[in-house]
Amino acid sequence: MPMTYASRHVLEDHIAGFEATANPHHLSIVRAPTVFSVLVHEGHQADIDEALSNLEDVSVRFAGPNEWLLVSEDVSSDALARQLSDLGSTRVSFVEQSDGRVVLRIGGPRVRSILAKCVAVDLHADVFEVGQSANVLFCHVAANLTRTGADSFEIVVMRSFAGFVFDEVCEMGREFAMTAGFAR
Repeated sequence: MPMTYASRHVLEDHIAGFEATANPHHLSIVRAPTVFSVLVHEGHQADIDEALSNLEDVSVRFAGPNEWLLVSEDVSSDALARQLSDLGSTRVSFVEQSDGRVVLRIGGPRVRSILAKCVAVDLHADVFEVGQSANVLFCHVAANLTRTGADSFEIVVMRSFAGFVFDEVCEMGREFAMTAGFAR
């Protein structure tokens, strides 16, 4: 008899027991994001930066000099790989990391107070603007942090550390009655 495998999100067991209705402070887990690391080859920064910014339904996050993290819920990994291939292999290199990364969204009126407990970056609205991202140590784990709205952020972390980061963020958000659940 052939074995049947069910696809489970790495945080499936961590979510069990959380409230279904989101409070003002809420941690959402994106169930199946598309995530790519992109490295721009020397001399092609300007044209590739422009091409990446023109991708529809894809969030482009700074990850280092000439390095970007692309995140999408709406564009499939195959479609995004085709778009990146069209940019030319002499201009850009890319690697799909969808299975190896977890995307967490956190928001609420006191979200900066929650994040300040484990991130040594100034997240004030005048300093860390909407759309800005940075590679940071997030609870002692390497992560990419992006401000996505007035009081919302996304955290992209390696799959193997997702459970730890999830548990830590939930603990940090406890004083604000933070809830958690899967997005959409």
